[in-house]
Amino acid sequence: MSELTNTPTHVPMPTPEDNPVITTADDKSTGGKNNGKKVFIKTYGCQMNVYDTERMEDALAQDGYTSTDVMEDADLVLLNTCHIREKAAEKVYSDIGRVNKVKIKRAKKGLKTTLGVTGCVAQAEGKEIMHRAPIVNLVAGPQTYHNLSRMVEEAESGKRVVETEFEIEEKFAKLKTPTRKQIIARGVAAFLTVQEGCDKFCTFCVVPYTRGAEVSRSVDQIIEEAHRLVDAGVGEVTLLGQNVNAWHGAKNGKEWRLGELLYKLSEIEGLKRLRYTTSHPIDMDDVLIEAHGKIDKLMPYLHLPVQSGSDKILKSMNRHHTSAEYMDVIKRVRKVRPDMAISGDFIVGFPGESDEDFEQTMDLIREVGYSSTYSFKYSERPGTPGAEMDNKVPESIKAERLLRLQALLREQLIDFNQNCVGKEMDILIEKKGRDAGQIVGRSPWLQAVVIDGDMSEVGNIVRVKPKSANAAALMADRIKS
Repeated sequence: MSELTNTPTHVPMPTPEDNPVITTADDKSTGGKNNGKKVFIKTYGCQMNVYDTERMEDALAQDGYTSTDVMEDADLVLLNTCHIREKAAEKVYSDIGRVNKVKIKRAKKGLKTTLGVTGCVAQAEGKEIMHRAPIVNLVAGPQTYHNLSRMVEEAESGKRVVETEFEIEEKFAKLKTPTRKQIIARGVAAFLTVQEGCDKFCTFCVVPYTRGAEVSRSVDQIIEEAHRLVDAGVGEVTLLGQNVNAWHGAKNGKEWRLGELLYKLSEIEGLKRLRYTTSHPIDMDDVLIEAHGKIDKLMPYLHLPVQSGSDKILKSMNRHHTSAEYMDVIKRVRKVRPDMAISGDFIVGFPGESDEDFEQTMDLIREVGYSSTYSFKYSERPGTPGAEMDNKVPESIKAERLLRLQALLREQLIDFNQNCVGKEMDILIEKKGRDAGQIVGRSPWLQAVVIDGDMSEVGNIVRVKPKSANAAALMADRIKS
């Protein structure tokens, strides 16, 4: 998962910050009670929010709610927010205004609409949201969703509910389990949260304040959920965490880290592919690195944010590593897996960044050679140390640097994709294509690959050879057996 996302050169996962997604279940009942009510959830931001939205859908389905992608049909509207982007709270208030118009129209028809704000903006500004937006009935932080049914019931009865106090372990232990039907409806690739929170306290980041300290789910919980996903037809599982490679657990009296967990998950029959995101350079231990060379199911793609190539700026960011240490991790990973694709995050214009610092970032990018990246201009987050720093970089300089950086990253992205032309590869078919008679799969390096076919092949692994490429996708032919 991207620590910071704003202007992606290439989106390694399907939910970039710039494009909030509406998460629905295609208006189909997902089991449980049948109260005839519908829920509309707008999901912003990272993959963790997508996962949380699915867990909220699971809970509400058991209370008889069905999902809809039409807000005007919804009895319950939830805005699952992200606090990473600049002016995130103001964008939430803008959406609240839009919901209010719908709420008024429905009220004229005698229909009641309950509005809730969830996610990281809710965590950070819950009381302020209730003060500024009287139409909001419910505010829930990201670690309280196991209590969502009760909170919604209280909000529907007329009580204004604010819950942002949290204990992550309780959330993991009490979240509702999705039904097989729900899992099937979500496709052949699934997210599985194994870790939440962050102890790193980078000076630009709000995550430690909105998601809390690093907490890991138990081995048994993770294995059980993975089996449930695979039994419902999921072929690819992506392990999620703010610092996913900081995950640790115990099994049979032994301490496990992410590498050991990946080995165990790879033994699940029917699981075709494994991925994980987002990683921190200082948590890439030897076992995890070696796993990339030994586990065939573990895809050759690593999202490893660096943020800057300048040691001075990295220290100011409190990143706990130098550019040389970052490069050492990249080299070690590529030694065991030479075809490894590297994705990263970059912040341009952090306080104190000089022309020389920026050029060091450009040099690091040239040395690594990225397949995809997220990059953005630094913007202050209230309550973070970075917001109090002097030596602010003018917006005009930030903009010029970002354009240069993104031009280089886009060039690398296109080069990476074009270098795949003529290379045989296996893709996992996920969905139908834009044009009739086309289907789309994912390469081992997370690229979208378009081939001719129909939806009966969703979930299959197909051997292909790309014949052309652009920044967005590969076009390929099948390899006939």
